[in-house]
Amino acid sequence: MTLALILFGVAALGGVLLAVKVFSGSQPPWPLSILHAALGAAGIISLLLAISSTAFGGAAWVAFILFVVAALGGFFLASFHARGQSHPKPVVVIHAGVAVLAFLLLAGIVAGIV
Repeated sequence: MTLALILFGVAALGGVLLAVKVFSGSQPPWPLSILHAALGAAGIISLLLAISSTAFGGAAWVAFILFVVAALGGFFLASFHARGQSHPKPVVVIHAGVAVLAFLLLAGIVAGIV
């Protein structure tokens, strides 16, 4: 669980940089987008492995599902990137909001609060 939290945290840093580019009207750099996606995917996989191999409760599954929803939003945003079109800003906000909610939930689980 801690590994997943670290991976998501580093992915979030890249996500902030990507969002700054989008909101400034520029296209985000592909290498950063790929790194952001790869770290997010690694976080999802490590979270799934942690959840399925131990007795974590429903909150961990909720965090997992929220991260998957955020990833789907990320794929949608990547489709705009691939076409060279500007990213829809409301989708960027929703993508980030869902990911932050999932991250906070996971952080609470790791800290023993949830």
